[in-house]
Amino acid sequence: MPGPRTDLTRLRIVLTVFFALDGFVFAGWVVRIPAIKEQTGASASALGLALLGVSAGAVVTMTLTGRLCRRYGSHPVTVVCAVLLCLSVALPPLTHSALALGAVLLVFGSAYGGINVAFNSAAVDLVNVLRRPIMPSFHAAFSLGGMVGAGLGGLVAGSLSPLWHLLGLTVVGLLVTLVAGRVLLRCAPLVPPDRSPRSDAAPRRADARTRRLVVTFGLIALCSSYGEGAMADWGALHLEQDLDASPGVAAVGYSCFALAMTVGRLTGTALLERLGRTPTVVAGGAVAVAGMLLGSLAPSVWAALFGFAVTGLGLANIFPVAVERAGALGGPGGVATASTLGYGGMLLGPPAIGFMADWFSLPAALTSVAVLAGVAVVVAVCNRRVMAPG
Repeated sequence: MPGPRTDLTRLRIVLTVFFALDGFVFAGWVVRIPAIKEQTGASASALGLALLGVSAGAVVTMTLTGRLCRRYGSHPVTVVCAVLLCLSVALPPLTHSALALGAVLLVFGSAYGGINVAFNSAAVDLVNVLRRPIMPSFHAAFSLGGMVGAGLGGLVAGSLSPLWHLLGLTVVGLLVTLVAGRVLLRCAPLVPPDRSPRSDAAPRRADARTRRLVVTFGLIALCSSYGEGAMADWGALHLEQDLDASPGVAAVGYSCFALAMTVGRLTGTALLERLGRTPTVVAGGAVAVAGMLLGSLAPSVWAALFGFAVTGLGLANIFPVAVERAGALGGPGGVATASTLGYGGMLLGPPAIGFMADWFSLPAALTSVAVLAGVAVVVAVCNRRVMAPG
């Protein structure tokens, strides 16, 4: 049984802090990708392969994190992964080849994948206890952290080397984890570990239809997070390389995207309560299609920045809705499955865009974000009966 409401409020606050920390650290890394690319001398395709290290590490870890959360609880797993994430973000500036970069990104990706499954599992449990669609608020914290991290990266890009910048992120991240982690570990888990009959039985009773629906929601999450990964890893490079933006202005591109996504998610709970899940996902996907076509094909920097912002607004609530519904249907296993597919889109998308950029051009490759946003709309419409709770 859940504790007093003050305990639930404390848990909500500390989970929000970890979502924000994750976005802050991740954005700090991605805005320095152009500098790391130049440092390693990697081509677009070689950089794409190196970024695959993040994908591989995250996907492998995600498949295991659900089991770790059921055995040890999602709170300790969140804290341990946060420590590893903060330590590993300082590794990329130490590399001088695409191969070495890929190896250290494998470590970074493992920590990133683990923490995302862990705190999403804890958040879904809290959503189920409170019986309110507050999942977008947690992801708003991730976007806000990303906006701050990207904005800070843009400010220091011209004065600090990637090494000193990312070392600073490590120090800040470890300090936040020390404070927030102590609070989180003191919060009683809402779902007991594996020895509890409830948590032990829930994932094993899922029938074939439930598993199929969980995978379907994971596909919707994948289509959304593909766009997030594209903006994070290639947005700045597109502005700098194709539209001749300065490094500082290029870094602002992800800030615009993250700011719009933050605004969309901060209003997400009210939107979901008013419109419902299916209209929210369909409208968001349609807006993202229009925004990304503008952002990738616009001939000027300012039009592209506006397109990035519209894209962020459209994608804002698709991923939170998909993960929450998967968790409601499949329990912790559903969260792990949907998170694996969803974050797989964020992490596998950038390498795919790297190859498409070599084959065609980077602007053409970025239009694939609009294509997948359209796919999310179609899938949501086809499954509109199970998008609603109950």
